[in-house]
Amino acid sequence: MPTRSRTTFKKRQKELARMEKQRDKAARRMQRKLDDKQPSEPDPAATDEAATDDLLAGLNAESSAKSL
Repeated sequence: MPTRSRTTFKKRQKELARMEKQRDKAARRMQRKLDDKQPSEPDPAATDEAATDDLLAGLNAESSAKSL
């Protein structure tokens, strides 16, 4: 039976890594989208940080909705 437990743990770790990769990829996509839309803004760092926080909040809401 120990091999069954290890497989489940390994599968969970793989799933978490995949979800993290998706979040990172979505954040990079959003970043590029924001950079294309607002090239002449004087302080893009403040906007990018807020946009990233909004994106992460949205992704967390989606992942929690999927797990239900």
